Amino acid sequence: MDLLYFIRLARKNWMLLVLSLILSVSAALVVTANMPPKYAATVTMLFSSHDKKGAFSPAYQISSLAQGAQSYAALLTSRRTLSQVTRPEDVARLRDNVTAEIVPGTVLLRAMVTDGDPARAAALANGLGARFASLVEQIERPTPNSRPTVKVTIIDQAEVPKQPVSPVPVVNVLVGVLIGLIVAVSSLILRDRLDTTVKTTGALQQAAGSSTLGVISYERDARRHPLIVRHKGRSFRAEAFRSLRTNLQFIGVDRQPKSLVVTSCLPAEGKSSTSSNLAITLAQAGWRVLLVDGDLRRPRLPDYFGIEGGVGLTDVLIGKVRLESVIQTWGDPRLFVLPCGQIPPNPSELLGSQGMRQLLAELTAHYDIVIIDAPPLLPVTDAATLSALCDGTILVARYGRTRQEHVVRAVELLTSINARLVGTVLNFVPPKASRYDGYGYGYGYEARVEEPEVKTPVGV
Repeated sequence: MDLLYFIRLARKNWMLLVLSLILSVSAALVVTANMPPKYAATVTMLFSSHDKKGAFSPAYQISSLAQGAQSYAALLTSRRTLSQVTRPEDVARLRDNVTAEIVPGTVLLRAMVTDGDPARAAALANGLGARFASLVEQIERPTPNSRPTVKVTIIDQAEVPKQPVSPVPVVNVLVGVLIGLIVAVSSLILRDRLDTTVKTTGALQQAAGSSTLGVISYERDARRHPLIVRHKGRSFRAEAFRSLRTNLQFIGVDRQPKSLVVTSCLPAEGKSSTSSNLAITLAQAGWRVLLVDGDLRRPRLPDYFGIEGGVGLTDVLIGKVRLESVIQTWGDPRLFVLPCGQIPPNPSELLGSQGMRQLLAELTAHYDIVIIDAPPLLPVTDAATLSALCDGTILVARYGRTRQEHVVRAVELLTSINARLVGTVLNFVPPKASRYDGYGYGYGYEARVEEPEVKTPVGV
């Protein structure tokens, strides 16, 4: 992970980062508003000892006093000392609110008492200093009637604090922002690392080991209107399919596929709309195109094109009807469509039969290209059976839903039967993920729809 990775991740999820900042700042402000204020009062004491003449001097035996200063600091917060300034049941609470520290390089001891009441904090600090001084003088007497060897003098009395030491709103907000950013960024990185769905053409190419022929953008009304013939074909989605058609023409100059299977890894990834719109764009370019509904389990083409689908491919394969009587024409220029027909109980056996081989040979002889809309690869074997019979296969992956491991498994399945994967298509790509985002046809650019004269195929 480099800096560029984090920049891209932040740009892609900037709304989530902003939301996390708002939530963290709000939480910090709420916590700050509900925290009771605390005031701190500090008293400063000086240790001194007497010399041989009996005079007290802070400069006398300073090194010895400094070495024992830590013991005095511990004595200040002991139960014996604290019990002299508060009730026995409040000693534990007061100990949590008292800190004692030695000023480095000196024999000065500072005691700080925090409390919700500023006046009480000052009173407790001064009372603690006075009691501590008396206690040290009692302890540091060699005999009850002798002079104390160490004396504690209060040099700075505690004053009533005016400003609370906590909470500090700025510090709380900064800490909240830091925690929010750490949690948000960590979550984004974890989600990105665990997310194996296909979201880039590079990831799709790496998983499939094949080039990406097309990137189809998402449109809101694509579910209700899957075909690109609306608005005279002037849309990003229509232009994407024309780009797919162009790329398809260059996949194999010496081995141009005459029969092409369009499938996906799993259902609901857009393979039927892809095969339909690819067939339309090829027909618009003057190709003699036959679109075959090879999904004998859940046929979708009759609904897309508004044609009769009760009689079709299955009826031809079982010899019930003649081929010429079930092929239907649609649109202008004409696209030839062979619907599924009756749903058979054994789709895989029917699609892999010798009759299907002979039918494909007949169709490829009469049409420039035969496009077969096949079921998904992984749930059933129908698509694999058709791929073994046809010249090539296009694998459709859905942005943000198809997983890379599914693509790998689908490609392995095609490889195991010696099927030719001519390329992949990344479908339902959101506009924000497209580098063309922000440019529309309203700026003077219009997609050109080719409508050349179409020749009627022989035998139809």
